[in-house]
Amino acid sequence: MISAGQVRAARALFGVDQRALAERLGLSPPTIQPTAASDGRIHGNVDRLMQVAGALSASGIQLIDDGAASKGVRPSSPA
Repeated sequence: MISAGQVRAARALFGVDQRALAERLGLSPPTIQPTAASDGRIHGNVDRLMQVAGALSASGIQLIDDGAASKGVRPSSPA
């Protein structure tokens, strides 16, 4: 699943605040705010978390999961 740190890292990659990230991802600010405010794992609506993760992926952000050597985000490689 996605973590709050990954949402914050994605914001840093884009150089935007929560509102601008929501706009960039085509989501509402209330969808982004709970995901960015947590100190660790995000607790909440699974559909909302999947929506944020999917929107980040569609915008070129690759989420690095728990099974990877490090957990975070990185820009997707161009195809």
